[in-house]
Amino acid sequence: MEQNAADLARLPPRVLEAEARAPELAAERQQARAQRDAAVRGVTSVAAMRSAIQQATSALPLIASVPRYRSMDAAQFRALATQGQPFMLTELVGRWPLSQMDIDVLRQQYSQMPVRARVGDYINTAFAPDRAMLDMTMGAYLDLIAAGAYALPPYLGNLELRELNRLCHWPTYFDKMGPPRFWIGPAGTITPLHADYDDNIFAQIWGRKRIMLAPPHHEPYLYVKPANEILIGSPVDAEAPDYQRYPLAQQASLIECIVEAGQLLYIPAGWYHQVHALDFSLSANRWARALPLVLSHNDLGVRA
Repeated sequence: MEQNAADLARLPPRVLEAEARAPELAAERQQARAQRDAAVRGVTSVAAMRSAIQQATSALPLIASVPRYRSMDAAQFRALATQGQPFMLTELVGRWPLSQMDIDVLRQQYSQMPVRARVGDYINTAFAPDRAMLDMTMGAYLDLIAAGAYALPPYLGNLELRELNRLCHWPTYFDKMGPPRFWIGPAGTITPLHADYDDNIFAQIWGRKRIMLAPPHHEPYLYVKPANEILIGSPVDAEAPDYQRYPLAQQASLIECIVEAGQLLYIPAGWYHQVHALDFSLSANRWARALPLVLSHNDLGVRA
């Protein structure tokens, strides 16, 4: 399928390989980003916020499964979220117009929409600034996955697709949130284990995903490496941990959660999660841009 250069130009620029390999530029970017991230969340530093979240969650009981509720209003959501544990809402996303559609709508109505696919071994390079990406149209992406000539399915991840978001009705659980991000791909796409230090609502619109979760204070068992102050990655495969290579991972509490189409999962800031599509899937999420709710009653001195 022919790609429209003007449309593809609407995608955000990628980090240039030369910049990614320049340590002094990378350090300057990281420092500037850390300052912005702290200011947005109203804290003295993101590092202090991370430590406070781990301290707060260490006092919580470990859970064996993710609680499920039918629906709740914003006040009920916030009251439950301050407890610092994940939970699921089962009767919200299924009402969205996009939930009533299927993959055919992507080809029929959005084939010329510009997208950026994660290609190659995007699992082991998940948090690298110069990981392999391929810009194309939605139609070209659907052709690519239909051909099936790959070891790991190409994945449309973390994309701001405004055309699709018009068909979603996000709840107003947070005062300030980042833009919706979309995740599209066939069975077998994986986002490896990581933690975002923002509260996250994750909407499963089509298909099913297996999400493995681990609490923030189990970070010492997960051999983590920060991509930046807000995003912390782990090399541990939460679905099949290699305990010979990562023996401390035996001490981590790993919780399996199957998210069905029409369900919304709340992932509190700092909770590690690994995401594996079990079917062709369309998901979307939004991160809050404020002090995480688990710290709202006891911020342990991290406020700016």
